Amino acid sequence: QVRLVESGGGLVQPGGSLTLSCAVSGGTFSSYIMSWFRQAPGKEREFVTTISKGGSSIAYVNSVKGRFTISRDNAKNTVSLQMNSLKPEDTAVYYCAAKVRIDLTITRSSGYDYWGQGTQVTVSS
Repeated sequence: QVRLVESGGGLVQPGGSLTLSCAVSGGTFSSYIMSWFRQAPGKEREFVTTISKGGSSIAYVNSVKGRFTISRDNAKNTVSLQMNSLKPEDTAVYYCAAKVRIDLTITRSSGYDYWGQGTQVTVSS
């Protein structure tokens, strides 16, 4: 059974930074494309960023480019999201997700096989 556990969320002031981590167990981590999604109250779940199985290919939604950095450690079965220059509009529950197949559903939540429980990020003064 594959399990994803996020950590690192919290309350931060605008302009601040947070690092989210996602630990994966029960599967072969290096066989998963890993991504982060977020969901703000009253909104649909939104793609944030993705990293390929080996870590060589990365993509971000435009709204976080230059501020967020995704990385993975295949030896430790973890994926991280470094978030800098946080804005109130970044407030959401952040989810890590894993998928096996390389296809056109990278940015769609429906394309993922496994999900974490989410961690709350609140950006407020």
